[in-house]
Amino acid sequence: MSELRWRLADDERNGQPALFSVDGLSGPERGTGKLSGLEFLHVTAKRILNEVPAQSRMPFRWTINVYRGCSHSCKYCFARPTHEYLGLNLGEDFDRKIVVKINAVEKLRAELANPKWTGEAVAMGTNTDPYQRCEGKYRLTRGVLEALAQRGNPFSILTKSPLVLRDLDVLTTAAVRAEVTVNFSIGTLDERVWRATEPGTPNPRRRVEAIRQLADAGIRTGALIAPVLPGLSDRPEQVREVAETIRNAGGRVLGVLPLHLRPGVREHFLAWLAEYDPALHADYLRRYARGAYAPKAYGERLRANIR
Repeated sequence: MSELRWRLADDERNGQPALFSVDGLSGPERGTGKLSGLEFLHVTAKRILNEVPAQSRMPFRWTINVYRGCSHSCKYCFARPTHEYLGLNLGEDFDRKIVVKINAVEKLRAELANPKWTGEAVAMGTNTDPYQRCEGKYRLTRGVLEALAQRGNPFSILTKSPLVLRDLDVLTTAAVRAEVTVNFSIGTLDERVWRATEPGTPNPRRRVEAIRQLADAGIRTGALIAPVLPGLSDRPEQVREVAETIRNAGGRVLGVLPLHLRPGVREHFLAWLAEYDPALHADYLRRYARGAYAPKAYGERLRANIR
């Protein structure tokens, strides 16, 4: 898992596959709703099961993303540029205007019933979080889990929200028939850094408690320490604390990934950082002067901290 990279959802570069396509959305806007400052854009999807090309280095071949945009509002989110394909901006629009694939559950049931479907594992949360705030309103992720469980189809979830515990009944039922994995992204336990960089997410310690409850229920679980932010969450004691806390809760540490700044995300994140910490902003300009990735040696040092 340490080789996993955070990719744009709709972009294929250097052979790295898209996770789903803009062309996968069809139909007119069916309506909008509002919830605590959020706006929901209803679309129908041509497909829900999206194939990742075989040459991909991703550890999965099929994905499901029922939402687009994310109210977690993480300053560094790799998926932000996908909103620009819809004529929306990658800043506030990405955080507040959430695309909802309202036909996701019925479409998935039809695709799973297709004789050509071979029951391969499906990954959720590869683009935007399946348990962001609007899931409490639409319950599409729960419907997707129920459909997969009924077919005995293996699946995995990546999230930053303990809302996944709401569906523990479905998860435990599904795990009897197929392999089920629920993983979290926990980049830091530092409350100051968390509040500044992930303002819409639940407290990371609530994610740790969710790991504990999932493990106690027999669900395979753990967390990816990602992204680690240079100068904010990368001190050795910070990284070790995250790793030890995950393990003590009964979870696996899946890997450690430093911040990745692709075009678009780079400009958004650095504009925020310039106001938050001008001196650190100058340091980032030097660190990421040669591209989107931190130096390889930096990532190796991070991984050495948790071995």
